[in-house]
Amino acid sequence: MTDDLIKEGKTAAITSYILFIGVLIALSMNSETRNRFAAFHIRQALGLTITFFSLGLIVSNFDNLMISFSMWIFIFVLWSYGFMSAIQGKTRAIPLLGNWFQKVFHFI
Repeated sequence: MTDDLIKEGKTAAITSYILFIGVLIALSMNSETRNRFAAFHIRQALGLTITFFSLGLIVSNFDNLMISFSMWIFIFVLWSYGFMSAIQGKTRAIPLLGNWFQKVFHFI
């Protein structure tokens, strides 16, 4: 990707990692221009958001602090990796799940 493409999509890419509402805002920001860099990070952030809610539903049934804490650490590490790669202007997929997110959400 070119530097201009990354520069244009960086704001939407970073915004996508801000909670669930950030994904929606980034989708609307990217709807007209269809920036590939922003779309990559929107797919990553959307996948992380869905993973967070899915794991939260499963983990809440256990009512165990250690399991909940492990889930939060797992999500935080993946979120940090994605957020930092967006800030740095890189398109690195999130470990373990990132390539799968790119395939599942290819329509974005």
